[in-house]
Amino acid sequence: MLSPLEETLLAIMMAVIMLGMGSSLTFKDFRIALRHPQAIGIGFASQYLFMPLLAFLIGRALQLPPIQAVSLILMGCVPGGTTSNIFAYFSKSLLGLSILMTVCSTLLAVVMVPMVLAFYTSGIDAAFQIPSGNIVAVLGVLLVPTLLGMWLRRRNANVGACTELMGGILGVVVIVFLIATWVPRNWQLLMTTGAEVYLASVGLGLCGFLIGYWFSRAARLNPLKARTVSLETGIQNGPLAVLIVTLSFTGEIQQQMLLIPVMYSLFIVITSTFLTFYYRRHSQREELARDQAKVEASTPTPAA
Repeated sequence: MLSPLEETLLAIMMAVIMLGMGSSLTFKDFRIALRHPQAIGIGFASQYLFMPLLAFLIGRALQLPPIQAVSLILMGCVPGGTTSNIFAYFSKSLLGLSILMTVCSTLLAVVMVPMVLAFYTSGIDAAFQIPSGNIVAVLGVLLVPTLLGMWLRRRNANVGACTELMGGILGVVVIVFLIATWVPRNWQLLMTTGAEVYLASVGLGLCGFLIGYWFSRAARLNPLKARTVSLETGIQNGPLAVLIVTLSFTGEIQQQMLLIPVMYSLFIVITSTFLTFYYRRHSQREELARDQAKVEASTPTPAA
């Protein structure tokens, strides 16, 4: 399903993206986040409580075979990806909050992903279960470039900014390349894949968008923060899930296990694009309403 070249590019892409993500932050950002922890806490709950549960329930509802149920649950457990930061920017959501949520969920993933995945896959055949040690190893390795990026930003803001830009551009280029090469080569697989796999791959992201937004609104976050949490919840780190599967399995099991993460990564770009346009219109209306309110407030009232 993935060629050796694509696997190598995927590993390089993940390292560079994590380096760029770390370069976008300073340790001061974490101190600021701790002063306003509500949105971070809501994002954490959406990421590690609701998304794995949604993946588990979707798998049960669609009666997915165990091998695909595990890969779907893995998609529900992995942290948000940097793709959510890109869509947060274009949707005029809170980019700083999106980045902080991505970094926090990634740092905590070393503990949370193996624990939550083991809980939801405990009754599944051991041959299809992903070893916790593999997950910790992958996440641990990826934390190194993240911390290195933060160090670069602290040492030299200009170098950090250039690294952040490089990581974002390279990430987009590699994702587009992988999609452009993978789809033509696997079009027959896409044509013969059952509808339940498509529903699971698309439905997980859509349900994540909904639960992230409405849970945030129920917790009294304003619409702008709720839209940010929505994108961060629904957009999971598909390339990370692919990397974990690639390093954990071989042969036919690997091919079957990769199907949902790869298809999720393909369709989440499409659904996120439509949602971004929708959220952007709402953000622009809110900005216009705020500007009008400021103009009205600054206009003197005529004397009677």
